[in-house]
Amino acid sequence: MKRKIVQIDEAKCNGCGACAAACHEGAIAMVGGKARLIRDDYCDGLGDCLPACPTDAIQIIEREAAPYDEAAVKARQAGLGAPCGCPGTRMKTIRHAQGAQLPPASNVQPQSQLSQWPVQIKLVPVNAPYFDGAKLLIAADCTAYAYAGFHERFIRGHITLVGCPKLDAVDYSEKLAAILRENNIESLTIVRMEVPCCGGIEQAAKSALQQSGKFIPWQVVTISTDGRILD
Repeated sequence: MKRKIVQIDEAKCNGCGACAAACHEGAIAMVGGKARLIRDDYCDGLGDCLPACPTDAIQIIEREAAPYDEAAVKARQAGLGAPCGCPGTRMKTIRHAQGAQLPPASNVQPQSQLSQWPVQIKLVPVNAPYFDGAKLLIAADCTAYAYAGFHERFIRGHITLVGCPKLDAVDYSEKLAAILRENNIESLTIVRMEVPCCGGIEQAAKSALQQSGKFIPWQVVTISTDGRILD
């Protein structure tokens, strides 16, 4: 039968795995470092994977394809015990047991404050449910290493996205704009390092805020290379 189905341009694919994580049916998998439609009958043609792709490597086309088989999809998911795709990109909400704050001299290991996965800007699905009503943290990769109390000071109570524009060599602004535009984001905190190249993540976040057309309270915090908050 002729129907709508996804088509992936492997030449454009950067292998980030975001589409595989966003595909609820498990129709897309990472093969040889590239995204691939593994079976036509797993794809419903609705395109949940499209907004997750940072390189526009996916489009919906109309061609001859096996009909979508919901029963086969459910059977596969049941067999895997989880949605397919790269395990490191599978979306999930993390809930930690609530406990008393630890005194500074305590030998008990501090608790992680991370509340969702994935955290990389390139990998997170645009329409992830945890974005609804979120206080959004956009942080440069190095900030969590430089600032000792990063989890308690910044991650706690926030949905966290991290990236490094210098190492990733991508413009995050378009994807961040989609996240801000398509979700009910309550506030935005940008945490960057003092080094000049880290200005890229600040500019991408500011550009995304402008592109979104929304008024969202925001702030920028700069961390020094010796672990101090500069502003």
